[in-house]
Amino acid sequence: MTRLSVEMLAADAPEPITSAGHAQLGIAVLAGIAVIVLLITKFKLHAFLSLTIGSLALGAFAGAPLDKAITSFTTGLGSTVAGVGVLIALGAILGKMLADSGGADQIVDTILAKASGRTMPWAMVLIASVIGLPLFFEVGVVLLIPVVLMVAKRGNYSLMRIGIPALAGLSVMHGLVPPHPGPLVAIDAVKANLGVTLALGVLVAIPTVVIAGPLFARYAARWVDVPAPERMIPQRASEELERRPGFGATLATILLPVVLMLSKALVDIVIDDPTHDVQRTFDVIGSPLIALLAAVLVGIFTLLRPAGFAKDRVSQLVEKGLAPIAGILLIVGAGGGFKQTLIDSGVGQMILDISKDWSIPALLLAWLIAVAIRLATGSATVATISAAGLVAPLAADMSTTHTALLVLAIGAGSLFFSHVNDAGFWLVKEYFGLSVGQTLKTWSVMETIISVVAGGVVLLLSLII
Repeated sequence: MTRLSVEMLAADAPEPITSAGHAQLGIAVLAGIAVIVLLITKFKLHAFLSLTIGSLALGAFAGAPLDKAITSFTTGLGSTVAGVGVLIALGAILGKMLADSGGADQIVDTILAKASGRTMPWAMVLIASVIGLPLFFEVGVVLLIPVVLMVAKRGNYSLMRIGIPALAGLSVMHGLVPPHPGPLVAIDAVKANLGVTLALGVLVAIPTVVIAGPLFARYAARWVDVPAPERMIPQRASEELERRPGFGATLATILLPVVLMLSKALVDIVIDDPTHDVQRTFDVIGSPLIALLAAVLVGIFTLLRPAGFAKDRVSQLVEKGLAPIAGILLIVGAGGGFKQTLIDSGVGQMILDISKDWSIPALLLAWLIAVAIRLATGSATVATISAAGLVAPLAADMSTTHTALLVLAIGAGSLFFSHVNDAGFWLVKEYFGLSVGQTLKTWSVMETIISVVAGGVVLLLSLII
């Protein structure tokens, strides 16, 4: 397993914007994070503003000139948005196309038609995992909740027996698998290979979602036995459509960017010659930008046209798909600014210096840092962004696979124990008609299982590959 090393890019470390000692830098980091946590939790300030203020506070506490702190923040914000902003936008458009065309409903209905009885929880986790690939967690929840409630009601199933697998599938995809914002930002921060991270993310996701989904759902259903709330069964998107796309075409569209990115990773491993024409071709078509753009363009013909969308309606759909992600882009960008302020202040090098004699594995350290920030802020994305900025120097002497595992360790830690400071907690509580205590027993425990199991699988893989 890759461990902290004193030789990590010491000679290549960036010139810090402050000459503060380790003690002052440590206090600055704690103060900066405390400012962010306080603003988000106590004053309910938007995460974008909280991260911006926290970044400047970090620079000030570290003794950096304000102009240099501002430059670090804006540089990090710009590079992060440039690196992942377009990908998040394309992912949002693809998700909107999937939802509004009825393609998501087609996948749901087709799989559910093949499932019954004991196989239903497994069908739900499969649906959520497939649907969760291109969709943000909140969008996936809103999309799948009607299905969960209807299946539970019509089949007389325990709500938790059906709901927990669906939530587990969505949450695992959100935390571990690109093109979700958290993993993308972590990949950008530690300079990981996206294709390898995607492949390993899916590998880690499979046992994680099985344990936290169908298996845990058996116990969750015993702890919390509630009926599906009638008031929360909204109309499904496809009920307003005269026709919708086919199952095969929809599934192929969703998996297209995954296949292209995995193909690139495979070709890179097999050929390993940047000048080779085949590798150069796959470097282009397997890049995240081209892969997601191809899926969106293909989706126009496989999802929207079969659903009867005219050209003007396609344009309106794209516009509506982009509107909700403005806040996400700003949060991700501000998180990148916070990360750059951490790096430019010398915090990354400080972590290397003070932990060079520790026996704790680098992957476990990354997981623990993400856990701490997740518990404090309630945001998986903020936890991922902040933790990635702190541990980015640890990736300097890691192999390609271990750098990808570092991203997954951060993602796993970012999902730990969702509670009252997490918007997802309240989303699940209200949709399922649960009390706070019931939500803690089900949703919060499920999130903790995901975090621990995924972190454990990541550590196990680091011993093998």
